[in-house]
Amino acid sequence: MDETERQKIKDILSRGVEKIYPDKKSLEERLASGAKIKLYCGYDPSGPSLHLGHMITLKKLSQFQKLGHKVIMLMGDFTGMIGDPTDKSAARKKLTREEVLKNSVNYKKLASKFLDFSGENPVEILYNSQWSDKLNFGDLIELASNFTVQQMITREMFQQRLKNKKPIYLHEFLYPLAQAYDSVAMDVDLEIGGNDQIFNMLCGRELMRVVKNKEKLVLALKLLTDPQGKKMGKSEGNMVELDEEPKQMFGKIMSWPDELIVPGMDLLTDIPSPEIDKIKEDMQSGKINPRDAKAQLAREIITVCHNKDSAILAEKEFEKIFKEKELPSEIEEYEYAKLRLPGEGAPIIDSVTQIGLTKSKSEAKRLIIQGGLKIDGIVEKDWRKIIKIKKGQVFQGGKRKFKKII
Repeated sequence: MDETERQKIKDILSRGVEKIYPDKKSLEERLASGAKIKLYCGYDPSGPSLHLGHMITLKKLSQFQKLGHKVIMLMGDFTGMIGDPTDKSAARKKLTREEVLKNSVNYKKLASKFLDFSGENPVEILYNSQWSDKLNFGDLIELASNFTVQQMITREMFQQRLKNKKPIYLHEFLYPLAQAYDSVAMDVDLEIGGNDQIFNMLCGRELMRVVKNKEKLVLALKLLTDPQGKKMGKSEGNMVELDEEPKQMFGKIMSWPDELIVPGMDLLTDIPSPEIDKIKEDMQSGKINPRDAKAQLAREIITVCHNKDSAILAEKEFEKIFKEKELPSEIEEYEYAKLRLPGEGAPIIDSVTQIGLTKSKSEAKRLIIQGGLKIDGIVEKDWRKIIKIKKGQVFQGGKRKFKKII
């Protein structure tokens, strides 16, 4: 193995990595030996799209694929129906098989921005219902006998629920067991996931030891979290989806707190680590405005998710709207003839919802109360107001959403 390959292995095992089990040396020696390993990361289709949080694991899987290792992208169509209780203060809403399969339809297309599903070493997509649906009640009892109630109850989110006198459902106890069985069924050498999945991944490590007498390695990645420590994702409502329009992506990333710039570059881009260190140093010394560094981060992400031209156009559009205070060059339109408003006017919250500026009346009410609604550049703060919509009016919701009546 040449020095270039060794450096790639070191980068795989360091950049964005929180912890490796049993230790970094074990995995490094396995990779340096030249042996090809089988690894996977699971994705529960609890929503219809992948987001930047998923991008972290997809990029890491891509690194392993480029080194020639066998990569599996596992769709949790079985576990997704249970709902992972990790970091949840209350039980998740259970999904049907139809819902999780519908949600997963777009996942391969989005993952293909990072992974190669063809060629000599294609990433394989599997669904864990292939083996979990075949387990009977006796099988479940046998698998469950390898874990104790004490092991499960020590999880922080369960302790928090006990403290707050909130219920812990038995199916939530079984989620780590279901995820652990995935490793056994696929007979993998390595599992990759976010650091919030360490408990579940270690359950798989233990089950592999007991059932197959095999050591499964675990690589836990850092999460992209806000200054309060909450991860960026569906649950927290602050996610950036991988298939969002470039303009939307750019605006959302520019709204991130400055504390996310360096970890965002580290986890979501291919900017060399020494360059990131220099950017951090220059921001601290005042040589670089954090806003410019954040714009670079947004360009890098959009270039991967879309292309370089889209990233450049998104930045120009952002500058036009927020720096020069101009309207965007392209505004989504709504036909006046489609309005279904009674008489001379209608409540403002009904109007805003009907033209599609908000998804619901309650959302429209919040937008107005918070001062986020403008009609022809004038802020509207009375959510009870009756308005009459006219052709040519421009409605603006927040900083990034516009509707023009034609």
